[in-house]
Amino acid sequence: MSTQRRKTWYVGLVASAALVLGGCGGGGGGNKEGTDTGAQGGKTSAPITITHTFEQEIDAYNGNTAENNASKNNIVLQRVLSGFWYFGADGSVKPDTTFGTYKKTSDDPLTVDYTINPKAVWSDGNPIDCDDILLFWAANSGKVGKDLFSTAGTTGKELVETPNCAAGDKKFTFKFSEPFADWESVAPGATGLLPAHVVEKQSGMSEDQFITAVKKKDAAALAKAAKFYNSGWVMQPGKLPDASVIPSSGPYKLSKWDAGQSITLTANDKYWGDPPAAKNVVIRFIAQDEQVQALQNGEVNIIEPQSNPDLLNQLKETQGVKVVTGDQYLYDHLDFNFRSGPFKDKKVRQAFAMCVPRKLIVDNLIKPQKPDAAPMDVRTIAPFDKAYAGVAKEVGAEKYAKADVAGSKAMLASTGNSGLKVRIGYNTPNPRRTQVVQLIADSCGKAGFKIVDQGAANFFEADGALANGGFDVALFGWSGSSLVSGWSSTFRTPTACTPSGKGNNNGCYSNKKVDSLIGELNRSTDPDTRTKLNAQIEKLLWDDLATIPLYSQPGLSAWSDTLKNIKPNPSQASITWNMDKWSAS
Repeated sequence: MSTQRRKTWYVGLVASAALVLGGCGGGGGGNKEGTDTGAQGGKTSAPITITHTFEQEIDAYNGNTAENNASKNNIVLQRVLSGFWYFGADGSVKPDTTFGTYKKTSDDPLTVDYTINPKAVWSDGNPIDCDDILLFWAANSGKVGKDLFSTAGTTGKELVETPNCAAGDKKFTFKFSEPFADWESVAPGATGLLPAHVVEKQSGMSEDQFITAVKKKDAAALAKAAKFYNSGWVMQPGKLPDASVIPSSGPYKLSKWDAGQSITLTANDKYWGDPPAAKNVVIRFIAQDEQVQALQNGEVNIIEPQSNPDLLNQLKETQGVKVVTGDQYLYDHLDFNFRSGPFKDKKVRQAFAMCVPRKLIVDNLIKPQKPDAAPMDVRTIAPFDKAYAGVAKEVGAEKYAKADVAGSKAMLASTGNSGLKVRIGYNTPNPRRTQVVQLIADSCGKAGFKIVDQGAANFFEADGALANGGFDVALFGWSGSSLVSGWSSTFRTPTACTPSGKGNNNGCYSNKKVDSLIGELNRSTDPDTRTKLNAQIEKLLWDDLATIPLYSQPGLSAWSDTLKNIKPNPSQASITWNMDKWSAS
């Protein structure tokens, strides 16, 4: 699952498929499905440039760490870093056979054999092979040193034994200690695999030394490697590292970065698959409230902003533009800070939840575009999933459906916290979330809370409030997918309540029973059993008031009608999932 920093829709696509902090769109990747989108084979790319836009500027080549698992990174890297799978046009996992192949060879124990394409190389010519897989496993399994590598989530990877491959090997096996429903997403997918040879060079290790250290789980020997992995690929605006430090394994490579303006992707001449249709793709960094005008003026070709009624009407009145709306795996929510502050007290959380006007927020901000919209009562299943309605009936969310100001005021007074100041943090600019905060302030102000709008442009940054606990309540979106396990690290007890140790659990919520049930859910392959487990988990999350889900965000995409092969994606992969197929008529 990713963050709608956006921390990218349910994780994050990160390394495998953790929720991603979401800002406004999604992201995926892949080649096999290219035939469904009109992909054109050929030896060269057309000398054209297609321009997309996002509201936040990229800041890391590695979007798999807890600190940098965000849409702003992964939408750019979708077709720069490839892997064994990607989220297809329907949001489900699809194999990328251009990168390699895999086959489940046993159910007991669960065993999967993988083969990397013999032609697969990084854009600097280094083969993609064993040490790259071992870096992925070491960084995301949690089995090599406590909190040594930062990861957005270990889900699934923590069940995999150390891959027993040798230097130069293109074949390896994942053997699991127990069943895992989403086994196809455990190996690195789009944006998940990073170049081990770069880590080795930056940490002063040979390939053999690195492989030996990983197999021995030698945390001391890997300390420098982990340090570079965690922070060495963090980038400053406009300062693109040397190409040798950020090689590509996909059809595009990063080529130019103008601080505060845009980043340019250029066809990777070392890519072994079909070259991208357009030679260049430019991602412009434009605030959401300016994106429609940029499309109208011809400054950009594609936008994917957070929808609101005014914006949708503007787009519908624009000539020469195709507009697409629909469901997506993206929802906004309020997270409490369990590390410190007033919301460690459950009664204070209850008082706040009682005054949050969830129905009014949906009626004012979501229903004008989606008339059947309702407050979101389930965090772990999308409202358009067939299992959602049955789970929603059993979790106890109805007590918080409408604001109960009188009840909230009485509850808050009973805790001795009348007049309590509450800092609501979120990423700015974001017109809709600013309106959400104002609606909460109007309602909860009457109950005795003093709401402070703490929106900030750096809310999602490494030095921002979300990573460092500088909030009482955090308002943001999770961007995800149809995967059962994509949201696991969001509600599992963190290994440490630190930026690198908490994964996607930003508030540091903990409930051992929830941890156990998530484990059961991820092991189950029976849909009915999974529905029952989801209901049990959701009831506990509501009983604890771990978070307050608000609404599922309707999807909105628009692009110049002269473009071909543009396909919105409901998952965290976003519309850039197939950018290498984009072309112009």
